[in-house]
Amino acid sequence: MINLTKLWTGAAQPADGLRYGHGVCAEADARARKPIVVWNITRTCNLRCVHCYSDSAAVQYPGELDWDQMRTVVADLAAYQVPSLLLSGGEPMIHPRFNDLVDLATQSGLKLTISTNGTLITPERAAFLKQNKVAYVGISLDGIGPIHDEFRRKEGAFDSAVRGFRYCHEVGQKTGLRLTLTRHNVENIQQILDFIEQENIQRVCFYHLVPAGRGSELQVLEPEEARHAIDTLIARVEQWHAAGIDRELLTVTQPADGAYLLVRMERENHPNLEEARRLLAWNGGGANSSGRGIANIDTRGDVHPDQFWQDMFLGNVKKMPFSQIWDGGNPESAEVLESIRSVGLLSLEERQARMTGPCATCKWFKICGGGFRTRAAFANYGSLWGSDPGCYLHESEIKA
Repeated sequence: MINLTKLWTGAAQPADGLRYGHGVCAEADARARKPIVVWNITRTCNLRCVHCYSDSAAVQYPGELDWDQMRTVVADLAAYQVPSLLLSGGEPMIHPRFNDLVDLATQSGLKLTISTNGTLITPERAAFLKQNKVAYVGISLDGIGPIHDEFRRKEGAFDSAVRGFRYCHEVGQKTGLRLTLTRHNVENIQQILDFIEQENIQRVCFYHLVPAGRGSELQVLEPEEARHAIDTLIARVEQWHAAGIDRELLTVTQPADGAYLLVRMERENHPNLEEARRLLAWNGGGANSSGRGIANIDTRGDVHPDQFWQDMFLGNVKKMPFSQIWDGGNPESAEVLESIRSVGLLSLEERQARMTGPCATCKWFKICGGGFRTRAAFANYGSLWGSDPGCYLHESEIKA
């Protein structure tokens, strides 16, 4: 994640320790972090979004974890002391034991986040989430009104999601927006930002598209579209900060955003340039992300480097605890896991020497880590050393 609010304005943000190695829960080395775990507790969903990485629908899927298995996973994650657990889907709130799982996870001491389409949030459920000290509820939007409904393939989905936002606000539940940038909605980004202001949403995450599941049918942004989107977000961050509003605005699944931020800061002689450079270098971008700083447990219990990299299998929690799998205890995947992490274990020079494409000579490699490794692997037939096709920096900007 690239926190534009923090890096551009210098304003302290809640997860500074996890991302930049200082503040609450800080680590001395980004590579020493335990992973944030994204757990897809069900594939079933009441919507059928065009960019869904899990290709979900309103049907029952075989092989999902039973309640006893889910309890075992929670106990293991709590004992392993993961910094955060994110429940996702499908639509997690459609799971018949969702409330029980929230109860169990919070009672076990896990910091809990929910990723939802928002349509199933009622006043009662919002109150339940608040009472159970859920740290954050991320509601996905992809545009305003009909644009969102078209993405979600259901008329009225936007209105239902907005009601979900408002129900959470009414009870004081921290809630934010999650949006995937695609060529179909980037032209409406100003309208989306206006909506964030109108609804007083305090946290928003803009994801760059990863071509997984049904999302593989969509196209990532063209370079100029991506630059325009980030410039628009920076301008709004500046506007909010000048008004005394340090709304948390992040971009996700594109470490090149950090490099582009520094390109602009250098060009504009920005006062936060050196601090932003230091924080981004500590974070390491893609080198310390998938398979290290983030992990995924899918609906069947399979473990992956992240929620998008579903064809990279590391183990199954029905057979071995997640903690053992993640620590390399599965002999069937230990070598694979070590290969993924070698991107972070090798020295900077060794890592870059193995890269192909623009990353091999890019001066921002220490900041970006070669982009989002999952998207790069998709584009390079599984190779860990190919360049991320979503990078939008100009050739003149990456030369040393």
